[in-house]
Amino acid sequence: MISKNISDRGLVLLGCGKMGAALLSGWLEQGMDPKFVWILDPKPSEWVLSIGVRVNEMLPDDPAVVLVAVKPQMMGEALPRLQRFGSTTTLFISVAAGTSISAFEDVLGRSTPVVRAMPNTPAAIGQGITALIGNDRATDKDLAEAQSLMAAVGQTILLHNEGQLDAVTGVSGSGPAYVFHMIETLAEAGIKQGLPAVMAMRLAQATVAGAGALAVQSDDSAEQLRINVTSPNGTTQAALEILMHEKTGLQSLMTRAVKAATKRSQDLSNG
Repeated sequence: MISKNISDRGLVLLGCGKMGAALLSGWLEQGMDPKFVWILDPKPSEWVLSIGVRVNEMLPDDPAVVLVAVKPQMMGEALPRLQRFGSTTTLFISVAAGTSISAFEDVLGRSTPVVRAMPNTPAAIGQGITALIGNDRATDKDLAEAQSLMAAVGQTILLHNEGQLDAVTGVSGSGPAYVFHMIETLAEAGIKQGLPAVMAMRLAQATVAGAGALAVQSDDSAEQLRINVTSPNGTTQAALEILMHEKTGLQSLMTRAVKAATKRSQDLSNG
């Protein structure tokens, strides 16, 4: 649902690449009037130019929301263009990885309401999950507005503090790559057991997608779903004895992988 605040005052989208375009598409599908949206992008796509949004035009005097969706390395050049909206009632939402709330406050002013949001790549098909955290100036109403906008590309979750974003990066931000690699390795394992490559990949893709959907929709926990599939002394148990080995199994590997991604996120955030 698009808020009256946005329809009255407008929304500015800074950057309309893959994530910005996914969000914009979701908003329009939810009924947002394109005339309420101002896009700032040096190379707008043909789609953006064709849908009736205001592209690189003079901005509204008092937008309800500025959503920042540029790459982190472009932030230093792009953000000062919006400095005049800082320290007002305009809510800034950032989906740029690695740019802290304090970095926004340094440019826009400490009294600017800022929400950091971290979606992941399945947002491109409306199946993402976005973690959000606001600064001290962001009200409950601001957070609800940010959640509503990010819900256009999937689920949302509120964090307790900004430091948790590094762990979010390790789990859901980088996580799709882990799953894609699992599909690769599962298919390759099938090939080594005699399956044709195309068949093995199709089986692996459908199995991972179906199991993920079942895990989301079922009332059972992931642990219980695993138990449900595992017959005593059966084929699944034979495989799980390898995957659940205390020292060499998947839990040990995943713990190390998420820890490495979390640390890299911390290092990048600290410059």
